[in-house]
This record gives sequence, structure tokens and C-alpha cells, in this order.
Amino acid sequence: MVYGNLTRDPEMKALPSGMQVTSFSIATNRRYKDRDGNYQDAVDYHNIVVFGRQAETSAQYLKKGSGAFVEGRLQTRSWDKDGQKQYRTEIVADRVQFGPRTGGGSGEGAPTNAAPKKDDAPAQQNAPEYPEEDINPEDIPF
Repeated sequence: MVYGNLTRDPEMKALPSGMQVTSFSIATNRRYKDRDGNYQDAVDYHNIVVFGRQAETSAQYLKKGSGAFVEGRLQTRSWDKDGQKQYRTEIVADRVQFGPRTGGGSGEGAPTNAAPKKDDAPAQQNAPEYPEEDINPEDIPF
């Protein structure tokens, strides 16, 4: 399980079987004290791969800078490139939860750096944004 911010926009592709796959990377920050008692900041980068319906929603709703909580398993792939063995370790996501939307303030008219989104219900600014298509009951986990 990791929580971080996307370092680039998600890239969605289709496998030969037709299944969608989305890849992106997130940065996780941590702060610790060194031997001298000074605070140090460190950043770790994680490559994320998402398959199926979650790949589609991740590509649709996430963008560079968005927060995301990813739960999944580690997988290391290897291949030969120009006679040298290459390795890539990534998180194959079982679940991706979107973090809070950036750019929104609690007050009316708060300055933001983000482009304005469509405002169907201005009274419910903190309400989650749901997909417009119907929800399939088989996708509900309980």
C-alpha cells in the first residue's frame, strides 16, 4: 500500500486481448531525522500498472499531481536490451483510490491554479465525482 502524487499523466493502452492497461508513477515523500538530529526529506518513486475497469477510470480521473492510494503486489520484469539484462519493479494494483481533488478551496471565489471544472452542483463542491455511466452491480465488492 502506498499513497503519493502522480509524477506524470497516466498512459492507457490496450492489450491484444482487448483488456485495458494503464501505467503511471507516483512519488512518496518521507521525513526523518539523521544522526545529527537534522530533518531530512526523501522521495521514492513507484511505477504502477492497473488492469481492466480500474485502468479506464484511473486514466480518466487521474492526472499529474493528483493524489492516489494504491494497493497491490510487487512484480519485477526482466528483458534483454542490446545484450544487457534490464529490470523493472512495479506495483500491479488491485485497487486505486483517488485522493482529494486539488485546486478547490472551502470559500467561494478562492484563487486556484487549476482550470475550472464543470460545475453541475455548486452547492455540493466537496461531493465525490461519480462516472456518468450506470454502475454494474457485479462491480460492487460486497
